[in-house]
Amino acid sequence: MIRWVVAIFVLISVFYPLLPFLGRIGIGRLPGDLRFQWRGVFFCLPFGSTLLWSVLAFLVAKLVRLT
Repeated sequence: MIRWVVAIFVLISVFYPLLPFLGRIGIGRLPGDLRFQWRGVFFCLPFGSTLLWSVLAFLVAKLVRLT
């Protein structure tokens, strides 16, 4: 379980600079995603998007395992 959390954290860290592009397709704008600005720095904590991508990754892993 901890490996999944670490993997998701690393992926979010890698894809954080891509958020403006990914926002065009809806990532980072789901319910549960926190966006705020503090001292002129924009922060996005995509909890809802992370949950959605985790579920999708789990389903893909299940499908791959079945075949």
